[in-house]
Amino acid sequence: MGMLENQVAVITGANQGIGKGIAKALAAEKCRLVLCARNTEKLHAVADELTQQGLDVLAMPTDVSDEAAVTALFEETMKRFGRVDILVNNAGAFDGGRFHKLTLEAWNTVVGACLTGTFLCSRAAFRIMKDQGGGRILNIGSISAQRAREGSAPYTSAKFGVWGLTQSIALDGRPYGITCSCLHPGNVLVERRVDSGKTSDDEPMMNTETIAKAALAMLTVPSDVNFLEAIVLPRDQVYLGRG
Repeated sequence: MGMLENQVAVITGANQGIGKGIAKALAAEKCRLVLCARNTEKLHAVADELTQQGLDVLAMPTDVSDEAAVTALFEETMKRFGRVDILVNNAGAFDGGRFHKLTLEAWNTVVGACLTGTFLCSRAAFRIMKDQGGGRILNIGSISAQRAREGSAPYTSAKFGVWGLTQSIALDGRPYGITCSCLHPGNVLVERRVDSGKTSDDEPMMNTETIAKAALAMLTVPSDVNFLEAIVLPRDQVYLGRG
């Protein structure tokens, strides 16, 4: 029997990278899955892979920064499964550059995906969890929410906001049995980094399975426990005083 058998988990940004890794980890624990992302082709490829393993999976192409799209996502989830036990807010975007050269478009893209999307999905899930007697929300933050890096103002600001939002949701969720926690990854060798040509030889990196294991640990503590925050990074990655 899986640790999360028959629970329903919504995972955003599930078409690749950390989101895909977490989806596979939850699938191994017999979760029923709702996967969403903007890239329809990649999203359905992940869903098909898991469905072929006999898992119950709903794939919903979704822009999490769009309120109507998020509403539709959770309406379809309730039609299919009737509940939401877990929400993993993983969707995000990265853009940056020197502060004086930043565009409003870049700022809005990153904040919309990372912070506004986390708010919209958490609000929708919270309303469902409140009525059903509880649930867990796991936000994927970043060590950028703890230590800023040059040339990353939109991403750093958004991830600091995600950590603040996590704490607010955790407080507001207490009376309803809702926990909210935040996982801060360091360098992960996701597709974006691979496409950039970076390897673990250039900078210490973790694989997505490592972060998925950490996420699973945070989601499987007893229901009366909140694993509030975790920072997971390669042993040799510069963190304190990083530049």
